[in-house]
Amino acid sequence: MPVAVFVLGLTVFSLGTTEFMVAGLLPELSAEFDVTVSQAGWLISVFALGVVIGAPLITAATTRIPRKAALIGLLVIFIAGEVVATLAGSFEVLMAARVVTAVAHGAFFGIGAVLAADLVEPERRARAISIMFGGLTIATIAGVPLGTFLGQQIGWRAAFGAVAVLGIVDLIGVATLVPKQPAQSGGLDLRRELSAFANTRVWLALATTMLSQAGLYTAYTYIAPLLTDVTGFAPGWVAPLLGLFGVGTFIGSLIGGRLADRSLMATLCLGLIGLAAILAAFTLTAGHQVAMVVTLALFGVGAFVINPALQTRVMNLADHAPTLASTSNISAFNLGNALGPWLGGLGISSGAGLLAPSWIGALLALAALAVAVASLAADRRVRAWRSSNTPTPEHD
Repeated sequence: MPVAVFVLGLTVFSLGTTEFMVAGLLPELSAEFDVTVSQAGWLISVFALGVVIGAPLITAATTRIPRKAALIGLLVIFIAGEVVATLAGSFEVLMAARVVTAVAHGAFFGIGAVLAADLVEPERRARAISIMFGGLTIATIAGVPLGTFLGQQIGWRAAFGAVAVLGIVDLIGVATLVPKQPAQSGGLDLRRELSAFANTRVWLALATTMLSQAGLYTAYTYIAPLLTDVTGFAPGWVAPLLGLFGVGTFIGSLIGGRLADRSLMATLCLGLIGLAAILAAFTLTAGHQVAMVVTLALFGVGAFVINPALQTRVMNLADHAPTLASTSNISAFNLGNALGPWLGGLGISSGAGLLAPSWIGALLALAALAVAVASLAADRRVRAWRSSNTPTPEHD
């Protein structure tokens, strides 16, 4: 596997750390800015919305810029956002900084995934993407627990400052180790990129991504208060338990990449069934510490085993114009990430308690499964048309 793929994975580690670590810092941020935990959760939602809206726009604006140059520019923006977050004197400034980093985060994921796939043979695309996304899983293993630990011991500003330093390291790595793309890859045709969205199956794939991530984030956003207030763990246990979740995500991503290269849609559908079952299990295991530890680890596996399949699916369907579709799938991830905390907060504020996000998440995972099954049916129709030598309509 080319070293550049691992460099992209290291960068994704930094991006993922700043995205996920806020969930472990909600109590500290709530106390610092005198807002409720649910209001502090807006920092996750606004980040996700920044990716949803900003990432496709930035990607479209950079279609004539070589991919490596675009990644370097995005990292500069990311570092600037982290510095502003570190120095934020108000909740509003911190939210604005989250939007800035989110825009860079989403566009980097989308462009970087295409670059990673282009660096390997077609039959290894899902594995290359899983390595890049592996940076996200390592973020949940090490970055998020360390960020939570820094936030609890030194202050939340130290966590954001540390990510800014990591961003500088990433910038150096991308600038020196990621190869320049061929000239023909540097200038992308925006009209051609937009043509991918005439494919109904692309929209079904984006919907699957959004719903599955909404299910994940509905539960994950409120995992810290669930562990302390329902399961009864001391606050000091939150960081290592988030690390355990991260170990599960690392295992899930590795397994998911290999399985998706063999049978992408089977991996996706079975993974969604597993995710729904695990989320539902929280309602039974949250009251028992040992059972909760096991469920949390399995949650990590189930949450990330589907990620390589979700990203590769969109890129395969838009293989003639993958960049904007890939970035839009990152937006779909984050639209789900924004929807999840909001739905979980509604469940909590309705009086259903901290277990509400778990069963809401399970229902969302089942909805994602239903869309994936509909996508399979669309695949069968396309194959039938092709086998009968009937030209496939452009919109199918």
